[in-house]
Amino acid sequence: MARVAVGQLTSTANIAHNLAQCRILVKKATQAGAKALFLPEASDYIAGSGEETISLVKPVHESKFVLGLREEARREKLAIHVGVHEPGLDARKVKNTVLWIDEHGEITQRYQKIHLFDVDIKDGPALKESNSVEPGMKILPPFETPVGKVGSTICFDLRFPEISIALRRLGADIITFPSAFTVPTGKAHWEVLLRSRAIETQSYVIAAAQAGRHNEKRVSYGHSMIVDPWGVVLAELGDKGDEPDIVTAEIDHGLLSKVRTEVPLRRRTDVYPEI
Repeated sequence: MARVAVGQLTSTANIAHNLAQCRILVKKATQAGAKALFLPEASDYIAGSGEETISLVKPVHESKFVLGLREEARREKLAIHVGVHEPGLDARKVKNTVLWIDEHGEITQRYQKIHLFDVDIKDGPALKESNSVEPGMKILPPFETPVGKVGSTICFDLRFPEISIALRRLGADIITFPSAFTVPTGKAHWEVLLRSRAIETQSYVIAAAQAGRHNEKRVSYGHSMIVDPWGVVLAELGDKGDEPDIVTAEIDHGLLSKVRTEVPLRRRTDVYPEI
């Protein structure tokens, strides 16, 4: 078994402050004996406008936030999975990506968010991520880590089971959903969707979430969570973003094998297409 930590914080437009918050989470994860720390979507910054989002972005080799986390990973021998922004191919947009920084401080994997959050909820948020973010174009195969084979997705990808099913078919043990869910959508759907993705793929689900007020326009739901392949919530944080915090759980590959053996999901791809 391998212990993982899921971290929760409230990112703002102050990148130095956000890095300091993540350093606290690295320290807590290390003290808890975790082999990997999973951080939320947009851990580097959450801006107050699309224009500010674009003005703050840096390539990873120039980003003080990413360079700082690489240093932490190398010093603590702790793998870090973290959501950040990267410059888009279109200078008017950014990429919403998640990086895997290995225990040597090297960026070995990156995934770009496929599904963008364009919504207008009555009495709730009106957000159009596509105004400032480029969508990713491919599902990346799961990759080997000290805690198992990890398949990456980001936030709104959670609503589309196809991506998780594809990652399971490609061999994922763990599927990640680093997120910044709004409060209305979080209250309505966060836990039920996470548990559904775990159950239908018979995989561990790790969902690191932003929490609390980022600016005058935006508040995130929190409730970072680790769910096992049977759909049991092993660990959960609340909705407060006052102080960065973690929870941990063990990735039990024996349980993973047991669930998949006892309840085999033999898909009828002769009847419907394989995802």
